[in-house]
Amino acid sequence: MREISRSELALLWLLTLIVFVTVIVHFENYASKVDNFGDSSAYMTAASGIRKADFRNIHVKQFWGVSYVMAPVSFLCGGSVRASLLLVSGISSLVAVLLAQQLWGGWIAAFFAVLNFDWLQRSYLGGAEPLFMALLLASFLAARRGSWILASALAAGATVTRPVGLFALITLGLVLLARKEYKKLALGAAAALLIGMLYVLPFWIYFGDPLYQVHSYKRNDWHSGPPIALPFYTIGRSFLHNQQPLTNLLLTLGWVLFVLLGLLLMARKGYRQYVRERPSEAWFGFLYIAFIFTYNSSAWALADIVRFAIPALPFVLLALSHWIPRSRVLLYALGTLSAALAASSAIGIKNVFHVLH
Repeated sequence: MREISRSELALLWLLTLIVFVTVIVHFENYASKVDNFGDSSAYMTAASGIRKADFRNIHVKQFWGVSYVMAPVSFLCGGSVRASLLLVSGISSLVAVLLAQQLWGGWIAAFFAVLNFDWLQRSYLGGAEPLFMALLLASFLAARRGSWILASALAAGATVTRPVGLFALITLGLVLLARKEYKKLALGAAAALLIGMLYVLPFWIYFGDPLYQVHSYKRNDWHSGPPIALPFYTIGRSFLHNQQPLTNLLLTLGWVLFVLLGLLLMARKGYRQYVRERPSEAWFGFLYIAFIFTYNSSAWALADIVRFAIPALPFVLLALSHWIPRSRVLLYALGTLSAALAASSAIGIKNVFHVLH
């Protein structure tokens, strides 16, 4: 079966967008759904403050990378931060899928585009993950082309969007260190440090605390001990005290097993060759998967595992590449079904059934 082309990926992305939006607007007002979804309101609040250069009474613990991109884009959207959130998330989602095709081929990119409900929801209702993945995958591509300073800058941009981008910076640095390319290492570190300093400067100026977000997160949303625990300890404990509906629990368990299977298959000979050829991105995959299985948050380690699995998904699919079905009929059917179910999940499956009855 021939590879999936860029144009086909764009068509698949457009199909999931149309199906997702159609289901949402059939049951709810789309603007209201965006406002009440995930962290969308926080990103919009931060973007409004950035536009006005007025951070008074803004208490947003989430990282502001996506909001910094939204702020100038909102001028193109008539001042609407909601429209800018949707535009940034949607375009970043498409860019990430196309970058995945350049990195790992069309079939892996296609299944990455349709498998994860949280990816679809954050692509079309707003979230940091699409921009994070676009920056992360662009960093991988820059590293493959030998543009290490650009790769470091892009990884730093990913880090201020979602802090787990730090793993990409670490692996880039380790590869350059192992190759004894100290000048590139120093320049890349300087580029990343500059981006980090520019990012924390407003918090230092307006709040008197360059680590304002870290302290705010610890104060308002962190009720666990150290951020890292024994593998599966917090996930297992959350299962034992689970209060999710059975359907959510089964979906979550399925993703835990799916990512774990991918991790086990990364020991295969074919994947070891990928590790040797692309060490920075391969080791990011290992580090990131290790992180989500050891993350010590009683509130989020299990509840958000599907969302956390998004950056791990390309590596899992790569490890499973021999078993990925190369069927366009299956792919488009899966894309349609996945988009419809993702939209229904965003609304609430019970709410959908109630309206249908």
